[in-house]
Amino acid sequence: MQFVSRFVELNHPIHDGLVTYPGIPGPVISDYLSRDDARGRYAPGTDFQIGRIELIANTGTYLDTPAHRFEGRGDLTDVPLDRVADLPGLLVDATGERGVGAALLAKALGDGADLTGAAVLVCTGWSRHFGTPAYGGPDAPFLTRDAVEWLAQRGPALVGIDSVNIDDVADLTRPAHTGLLDAGIYVVEHLTDLDRLPLDGFRFSAVPPRVAGMGTFTVRAFAVLP
Repeated sequence: MQFVSRFVELNHPIHDGLVTYPGIPGPVISDYLSRDDARGRYAPGTDFQIGRIELIANTGTYLDTPAHRFEGRGDLTDVPLDRVADLPGLLVDATGERGVGAALLAKALGDGADLTGAAVLVCTGWSRHFGTPAYGGPDAPFLTRDAVEWLAQRGPALVGIDSVNIDDVADLTRPAHTGLLDAGIYVVEHLTDLDRLPLDGFRFSAVPPRVAGMGTFTVRAFAVLP
């Protein structure tokens, strides 16, 4: 019998030099303590490796808290686990769309949907361009202002997207970040493999470390299938 995992990785693995967002430097990964150096410190046959990483918080798949957008608002130490872990997941198929609007969300989820405490994940298929110049280009999908207003009225715990930004990169007012984070709705960007999920019935997690004074950090986002 072949074992089929119920876990679906929805994150981009992090490696040395990974470019996530155009203009943001990739991580530098190295040894703090190499195995060769360790062999000079421990008994024969005993060695360890300790790694070092220099990492911009917005690397790979990451979660934004209100502190990312608003000075003095809750940072990574204020994130409750029940808002980022084991959430009921809902998938919106927006493949081929650029500006994902309220009408599409209402059609996919139901205009009267109660999204309280849910993770709403928007699948655009754009993650197929990750690591290429097209990924951060002007055609990248995003949520429109009316979509953000529609979501903010329905209270999901978080909203995720498999694109370079939940906002239109050309709109420097960043209405999606502003509207969602002001409503206390966490944002997860740079998801991948969302097309492997059902429309509902799965559980979603994207948990960051508790780092004081930071509003954004890398997560290992994943789903658990029924």
